[in-house]
Amino acid sequence: MENSTMAAKLLLEQLISPEQLAPMLSDPDWVVVDCRFSLGDRNLGQQQYQTAHIPGAVYADLERDLSGPVGPHGGRHPLPVIDRLVDQLGFWGIDADRWVAVYDDSQFGFAARFWWLLRYLGHDRVVLLDGGWSAWRRAGLPTTSQPSHPIVRQFVPRPRLELLASIDTIKQAQRLAEGTVIDSREPARYRGEVEPIDPVAGHIPGAINYPWVQVCDPEGRAHSIASLKSHFQDLPPNPPPIVYCGSGVTACVNLWALARAGLPQARLYAGSWSDWCSYPDLPKVTAPAE
Repeated sequence: MENSTMAAKLLLEQLISPEQLAPMLSDPDWVVVDCRFSLGDRNLGQQQYQTAHIPGAVYADLERDLSGPVGPHGGRHPLPVIDRLVDQLGFWGIDADRWVAVYDDSQFGFAARFWWLLRYLGHDRVVLLDGGWSAWRRAGLPTTSQPSHPIVRQFVPRPRLELLASIDTIKQAQRLAEGTVIDSREPARYRGEVEPIDPVAGHIPGAINYPWVQVCDPEGRAHSIASLKSHFQDLPPNPPPIVYCGSGVTACVNLWALARAGLPQARLYAGSWSDWCSYPDLPKVTAPAE
């Protein structure tokens, strides 16, 4: 894509519409990634892709491709082994010169994980498809069941370690009473009233609740930049906020929205609550934070 004006707009908005993406399907500078997934049926996303997907799209599985091995600590969806992910990115046809459009059908819930991983590895030319798969279908745009065979390229990572926060980073922030920690889960899980997945309910002491689903409408269409700036207006930019969720996946939706709102240096606590609660000695809060 040679249009510098459009490139600047995409980098600003972190988003592309179905109508904008459609003509890019024939552009060799673009790679489309399907990230549909279901935590309740882990084969569903792959099956949906095989049934119908955007022409030319490759499929990235949350647990096979975008997560690493699970251990006693580190959370339910640890970050993938970087060397393996780098090889896979090249197999999908992604290198430093490609633009990447990512979609799912879950209000960015899985696509944002891919977006964050690329950003973490130093690749900025990545956008989310506004409205995801459903918006593409509503627009009457073409689909296919044919598998994709991209040209294999070499992806060279340039990790941005400053975009990642460890459990020790949060402990230090608590000791110094500085910095903002954002819990991205729904309010009932944040308050510890319910916990359908992890063995312990509650939230990290001092964390404030910004549910990830609030950055778009129920159909997965993103709120405007102005709306997101207003949504996050009470957050101090320094030090950059630390964001977590249950396992480091939907937190990436908030991280995407923060970047769209002008706070691109926000950090991911990848292990998230599923890591924090795996340590019996760490404090947990089961009521709204002060």
